[in-house]
Amino acid sequence: MLEFETQQFRTAELIRRAEEERMAREALRALRAARRAARRDAAGQESHTSRFRRHRFARAA
Repeated sequence: MLEFETQQFRTAELIRRAEEERMAREALRALRAARRAARRDAAGQESHTSRFRRHRFARAA
């Protein structure tokens, strides 16, 4: 009986941990999406063109 109760306790603990990790991942995804949206909105307001300010490659000597 004790082994069964111990197994039930372990199972419940693993389920709780998995749910907490799932919620943490979801919160992190939402935070990243909000940052991406904020960057996209800020970039649209700062510049009227999609061109880079600097050249992609350094000039050859």
